[in-house]
Amino acid sequence: MSAPTVPAEKTRLTREEINRKQKEFVFPAVTNYYAEPVPMDHASMQHVWDVDGKKYLDFFGGIVTISVGHCNPRVISRTKAQIDRMQHVSTCFPNEPMVTLAEKLAQITPGTLKKSYFTNSGSEANETAIQVARMHTGNLEVVALRHGYSGRSSLTRGLTGMSTWRRATIEVGIVHAMNPYCYRCPLGLKYPDCEVACAKDIENVIQFSTSGRIAAFLAEPIQGVGGFITPPKEYFKMAFSIVKQYGGDFISDEVQTAWGRTGHKWFGIEHWEVEPDMITAAKGLGNGIPIGLTVAKPEIADSFQGLTISTFGGNPVTSVTAKAVIDVIEEDDLRTNAAVVGGYFRQKLEELQRKHLLIGDVRGMGLMQALELVEDRNTKEPSPKGTNAVMEEARKRGLLIGKGGFYGNVIRMSPPLNISKADVDEAVRILDESFGAVKK
Repeated sequence: MSAPTVPAEKTRLTREEINRKQKEFVFPAVTNYYAEPVPMDHASMQHVWDVDGKKYLDFFGGIVTISVGHCNPRVISRTKAQIDRMQHVSTCFPNEPMVTLAEKLAQITPGTLKKSYFTNSGSEANETAIQVARMHTGNLEVVALRHGYSGRSSLTRGLTGMSTWRRATIEVGIVHAMNPYCYRCPLGLKYPDCEVACAKDIENVIQFSTSGRIAAFLAEPIQGVGGFITPPKEYFKMAFSIVKQYGGDFISDEVQTAWGRTGHKWFGIEHWEVEPDMITAAKGLGNGIPIGLTVAKPEIADSFQGLTISTFGGNPVTSVTAKAVIDVIEEDDLRTNAAVVGGYFRQKLEELQRKHLLIGDVRGMGLMQALELVEDRNTKEPSPKGTNAVMEEARKRGLLIGKGGFYGNVIRMSPPLNISKADVDEAVRILDESFGAVKK
């Protein structure tokens, strides 16, 4: 695909000028993956171009956010039309785009989930879910998982189970259970002989680290920032049973796993055959437009106490955009494409694993795939330097990928759901060359 037409401007900043201004005027905590930040200029579907005109195949999708392609014309045409009609209205007034989106969500969410609360981000969505769970159950304490990531607000940083993301955060009433990290089992066991002992740890944590009654259990079906850690098939049924035994609501954090990303299903948790009490989502629903969602069973939504607003939640522009994204996923059957092309991608990544000793583990689901890099496959010593080196080599060759994991040694890949097998072939070719270059 050729580069899209970009409106001419009298003066455009150079790479050097953008990077200088970022360093001077933006918080340094804002993360850049590369030794020298790469300012981007424009994008179209699965490709982005930097300010120097270099083209990249985007296999990270704006941090698991671009679900139907950058600047998808079928989405942005409806976004632009809504901007011309009405850009914003106070939350004191209902609007057609918001209620239309909410009705559609009630149709595609699992079980009896029906009522939606709209915000701006996944962090706010998770905040809302915890607030509602505490009101609904009358309990305070919340169980989250180690290696989980829940957002950047104070509460959601407290929920996050990695010290690297929890600086300057003190939140009461939150405890963390073992996560189902089979490659690095915290108990030193092997699946399936372990009988999924990590799930049983949830009960131990409730019994010994809480008052014995909990408000909620919040977990990502596949842990995103943690490195696409994927639980065994039995895990969430066991977790759900324990949570219900101790009075909690089950919250599925689908900020990264929703909207067909994992293949075939709308939501990741559906693969584990569990009906959550609430789902939180964001990212791919807006395809780059900020939106957060908390959807709950009616009796839980109705338990919310006190007055509340979300200034931009349910904004008509974001609501129209989100509905357009869902329509494209549905009309083009992108959930099936994520499963089929994702399966092909997984096969190619496993071939790379057999070829390159730096790859210790391949995991994920659908178009949410990861490579965990290690210095030695026997000791499983993490290789963050190798990860950074592979990412740099891939960037030089025109491929953008992400990273994650507690040790910074996991390559995360989440391309748009409408990529083809040809795109996978190109990405794998570049990855192969990049691993070869790092080895040399």
